[in-house]
Amino acid sequence: MQKVLNLYKKEGGTPLETIERFRIGNPKYSREKMTYAGRLDPMAEGVLIVLVGDECKNKDKYLGLDKEYEFEILWGVDTDTYDILGIPKIHGSLASVDFGGDLVKVVEGLKGKFLQKYPPFSSKTVDGKQMFQIAREGKIGEIEIPEREVEIYNFEYLGNYELIEKELLENITKRILKVKGDFRQKEILEEWNKKIPKPGFGKFVISKFKVSCSSGTYVRGIVNELGEKLGVGATTFGIKRVRVEEFKLF
Repeated sequence: MQKVLNLYKKEGGTPLETIERFRIGNPKYSREKMTYAGRLDPMAEGVLIVLVGDECKNKDKYLGLDKEYEFEILWGVDTDTYDILGIPKIHGSLASVDFGGDLVKVVEGLKGKFLQKYPPFSSKTVDGKQMFQIAREGKIGEIEIPEREVEIYNFEYLGNYELIEKELLENITKRILKVKGDFRQKEILEEWNKKIPKPGFGKFVISKFKVSCSSGTYVRGIVNELGEKLGVGATTFGIKRVRVEEFKLF
């Protein structure tokens, strides 16, 4: 029986659902204590380290491992969660963005160590309550957002593709419907349907990246900062964790 498992968390699922799905397919683990080391948001997928039995006592060791992600940015839109599972705001034209120059310069500027604020919709605890609970109550402006030092080792810009309005809305709807539990899905989908412009607005630009970083780095936070620096708004369109130290995708 393995004490450290490299499982794949699917988009739309939770780490706990991933563990339960593994138990069902592997009955010998059904009575074993299991925990995950390093959560993934509902809209994220990829490598999930799961500890078994006595190895659960060593969870802190695994939480500090470096990570690598492939992710996509939807430009001209931002949300309160910094990803598509949030209430959107459309910013408009991207004509002012030089994706061949300005974007690369901003990306290069993010390499190294810096203090990163936790996203409002995160599991970080402030005064005994998780931040996402405070955000859902509309009280995030009443607290001081905590931050931590993180480090980006490498940041690669991999190019762009485009989607028209209908394609974008169909993509987002299909993926949000994968999510179970109470994540405001109904309200969020209603807002996306209201906010996505009618045909003729133009194509939405989506950029692809790869980043290697220290533990605790929020890709969603990086995306939001890029949008602010370029002045056009940005939200995380997709995240895949492809590596946690020596644990990689199969």
